[in-house]
Amino acid sequence: MSEPTVNLNFKQAKTDKDIRDIFDHTIDAFSDTPDFHWNLSEIKKEVKDGWQLYACQLDKEIIAALFLKIDGKVLLSKNTAVKMNYHGSGYSHRIKEFLEEFACGNKLSEIRHYCRIDNFRMYSLNESHGYEKTQNVLGEDGQIVEWVKVFDGTKKVRKRK
Repeated sequence: MSEPTVNLNFKQAKTDKDIRDIFDHTIDAFSDTPDFHWNLSEIKKEVKDGWQLYACQLDKEIIAALFLKIDGKVLLSKNTAVKMNYHGSGYSHRIKEFLEEFACGNKLSEIRHYCRIDNFRMYSLNESHGYEKTQNVLGEDGQIVEWVKVFDGTKKVRKRK
């Protein structure tokens, strides 16, 4: 892990205040996606639907938001982009590492990550971390693609069946 990214912390939103803080601190940084609109009511709906919301914090600044959901032995994940002024510093890679640590810590065998079909930065990031694009497309207009990474709980990647 590179030196600057060791300071990136992941804090789960546990209260309405935490959710509001993530929304308030990031309103200028995150955009809507075809399956999700970045507004307070949509964020609360995602949490109510079982998604855990995490703030990706560098010191006290929230630089991205992450949604996680456990479904059996599978970790479902999606995240906002990292704030523009932090691009290229390894924070997106650190988020991927956190997903694997979370999955291993919960003895899960697979991570499924969702992103926009036109998010080529995420395509490259997913591929560099051993994710494979599935044929599943989601969202109203098929604008969300699914990526999968299968492993044995020790971060040793297995080939998808």
